[in-house]
Amino acid sequence: MKKIEAIIRTSKFEEVHSELGKIGIAFFTFSEVKGIGTEHAATQQYRGTAYDVGFIPRTNVEIVVPNDKADAVVQCILKSAHTGKVGDGKIFVSDINEVYRIRNADKGNEAL
Repeated sequence: MKKIEAIIRTSKFEEVHSELGKIGIAFFTFSEVKGIGTEHAATQQYRGTAYDVGFIPRTNVEIVVPNDKADAVVQCILKSAHTGKVGDGKIFVSDINEVYRIRNADKGNEAL
């Protein structure tokens, strides 16, 4: 199994969600996050002084899928989250050793 974690623009979340549904990904976890990177947060001027208005908001999407679906999920996110501008985000793929469903103790792919 693979865990796919994507940090994407919040404005692209609905498109990513819709496209993931089209390839059969019915569930995932997401959260609103803030961060810094090569795209810097905007500053505002007040009485001639520049102020940093905070970190850049993003959405973090986490999906665990069987190995055979991992490439399709990555390609789907790459396509639907892409704008071509700095700050589009990152995708991280890592191995998952095991997964359990708490409700009935299903294990492995059955727990997904």
